[in-house]
Amino acid sequence: MWQPSVCTWWGPSGERRLELPSPSAFTRLVEFIKLSSEDDIVNLGQGFPDFPPPAFAVEAFQHAVSGDFMLNQYTTAFGYPPLTRILASFFGKLLGQEINPRKNVLVTVGAYGALFTAFQALVDEGDEVIIIEPFFDCYEPMTLMAGGRPVFVSLKPSPTRDGELDSCSDWQLDPVELASKFTSRTKALILNTPSNPLGKVFSRAELELVASLCQQHDVVCIADEVYQWLVYDGYQHVSIASLPGMWDRTLTIGSAGKTFSATGWKVGWVLGPGRLLKHLHTVHQNSIFHCPTQAQAAVAESFEWEQLHFGQPSSYFVQFQQASQRSRDHVMRSLQVVGLRPIIPQGSYFLITDISELKSKMPDLPGATDEPYDSRFVKWMIKNKGLGAIPVSIFYSAPHRKHFDHYIRICFVKDESTLQAMDKKLQKWKDELGP
Repeated sequence: MWQPSVCTWWGPSGERRLELPSPSAFTRLVEFIKLSSEDDIVNLGQGFPDFPPPAFAVEAFQHAVSGDFMLNQYTTAFGYPPLTRILASFFGKLLGQEINPRKNVLVTVGAYGALFTAFQALVDEGDEVIIIEPFFDCYEPMTLMAGGRPVFVSLKPSPTRDGELDSCSDWQLDPVELASKFTSRTKALILNTPSNPLGKVFSRAELELVASLCQQHDVVCIADEVYQWLVYDGYQHVSIASLPGMWDRTLTIGSAGKTFSATGWKVGWVLGPGRLLKHLHTVHQNSIFHCPTQAQAAVAESFEWEQLHFGQPSSYFVQFQQASQRSRDHVMRSLQVVGLRPIIPQGSYFLITDISELKSKMPDLPGATDEPYDSRFVKWMIKNKGLGAIPVSIFYSAPHRKHFDHYIRICFVKDESTLQAMDKKLQKWKDELGP
């Protein structure tokens, strides 16, 4: 029987080292990624591009591997100097800050590494961390591994409008409920914009609400902004660190994998005030110590290229955003032919789609009685329709999963050949449904 429980690991002296829900969100995510990787399955579940990075980025990596032989050796522990310098200058302009590349920048093993380092550095035993649902799956376990206590607050969708697709902009925080989550134990709030899995881009007004509460309660904001270049339909990404009074209490996390479509390079970074970064430096120095030099050199050269083209039609950020929006629109049109109702995303790689209509027709899919419906639906869809996805209930805390078990997550940042394969599967599904 599928049932949430708690796994506890104990250190040699009996102290608690780790508490995770079992099965954890990550364990369940891996399960669905594995199912989606079988032959003849169109994998729309896992969030990675299945097309090459831009030519200038590939060339940059080739230069790093075949050029200066010293790039085979250690570099500065907190980041390859040309990379920390260009990150400081590039993002300093965007954030309106004079960023010191030695004190205000840390290069990490992907954005995942930046998140882990931030939690380990700042969250102490018993500290509370506010997590906005639906949330990227690692936020809860990383909080627990640091000894903290996750405190969840859900984005609430507005009532459905007849005949129109819903938008993720309709999913809002209740200001009163959000304020009620802040206590004397609150250490941090994690903000993901554009968000995974929903694709929500938080508006300036929403960010100002979060900023006001963080300042009022002296709380750190961990801003996961890995999808900041993928914002659609004229919406604007605003970094919360750029708001008045927020630079000094915000860690801004980015990803070269998401920025340059090279997720396997595993280069991320975190920007923030020296008073916070010094603690992340301590964790980094005594764990990872150093990230691969050649990958950092390739990212530095890639940013140099983009900096020359930034804001112009030749910019990769512009071209990638335009291509991703076309793919998003393609996938949204296609899903509707079988009765799926996508929620229009404002940004990111992802959209979620409402499966309520199919749930009403197929309420009794195989699976454990307490297994969320979306989990059973995705297994059924993989096995019977050849389409992989991720159940959205994975991205909720256990008490809230039953309220959001009628959505699945789709990754639309895929090659044209993948989208065509998806169309064939959906057309076959439509034909099976009949007139």
